[in-house]
This record gives sequence, structure tokens and C-alpha cells, in this order.
Amino acid sequence: MTYTPPKVLSFEEFITQYGDDTRYELIDGELRDMEPTGPHEAVAGSIAGRIYVEIFNSNFNWLVPKNCLIKPPYAEATALRPDVIVLDKIQLSQEPFWQKEPIICNGSTIKLFAEVVSTNWQDDYARKVEEYAFLNIPEYWIVDFQGLGGLQFIGNPKQPTFTVCQLVNGVYQQQQYRLGDTISSHLLPNLQMKLDEIMPI
Repeated sequence: MTYTPPKVLSFEEFITQYGDDTRYELIDGELRDMEPTGPHEAVAGSIAGRIYVEIFNSNFNWLVPKNCLIKPPYAEATALRPDVIVLDKIQLSQEPFWQKEPIICNGSTIKLFAEVVSTNWQDDYARKVEEYAFLNIPEYWIVDFQGLGGLQFIGNPKQPTFTVCQLVNGVYQQQQYRLGDTISSHLLPNLQMKLDEIMPI
């Protein structure tokens, strides 16, 4: 039996072939299927809606795009596709791709990421925690509504968990919330949200 390694894609090849397909992202040249399901998309949509309400009520000059790719400046063959992203409108003028494609290169443009955990939970709890901290993203939410993450991340017994990662001196300080808990966000101080409220039907 011979092993055939997966084809390695460049960032440009990924954009050409999969740039408009929201199922996929690219990590170190490897194509990743994000495996979106109806419940996954429902949770992501609910989170995006609640964030938008907070932006509107607080009169922040931010936006929540429907679709966006992140090209970390230090990674040649990586294109991350967060489930929810909040961008600073003023910083968009510094983005080299934005006028032609929804691609963000500068961490300073990004205020918040939210990832809804699926079967590839290792990326959300490990890889992306490092990636987003390196980009100096102020806040990162890990929404594990199915309790899929490893025991070292969400504890035992596994249960639905909402983790807020706040960047402090270049490292994320993590606070976990369970069903029934009121979630607190440093970035959105007036946010009133519980995990129960965004759970899919």
C-alpha cells in the first residue's frame, strides 16, 4: 500500500479554486473542509446577529461581513475563514485586497473572531488560538454548542461550552461559560447573551 500525501495548495491556488466556497479554508497548504451543518450555521448566524445589534446600539464603526478570508502575513499557504468576524471600517483602507476581494491581511483590522466548533475542533481550540493571538485580535470566541472539544479544553463531563478568549499581553486569557451563564465580553460590554439563547433548535 502506498501513501499519497494530500496536494499542497498555494494561497493563490486556493483563492482561484475555493475562494467563493465557504466550506473550505487553507491551513499550511492543506485544504480543510469546515463541515458546516444546518445547526452550525444557525448558531453562527445567531451570534452574528447579536453582535450586529451591539455594534448598532453602541454606534461602533465596525461591520460584520457575510464572508471573509484571513491571510496571515507570516503564512504563505494559509487562508482562514472564521464563522463570524468583526472588522474595523476605518482600517479597511489599509487592506491591499479588500476593494476587489473580501480578504483581510492586517490583524489591526479585526476586532473579534467567533468560531463555531465542529468535528475539526482541534483547529479551533489549539491552532487558531495561537494564530489569532499572533495577529493581536482583541477577542476570540469559541462556541462549542455540542461539547465536542477535548477534555483538556472543556472539562469532564463534556458539555456545551462558550469560551471567551481576551488578549492580555499577547496571550489569550480564557473564560468558560456553560448553559445558564451570562456571557461577558470586554469588547462588547453591554452584551447580554447566554449560550442557551443561541443553541440550535
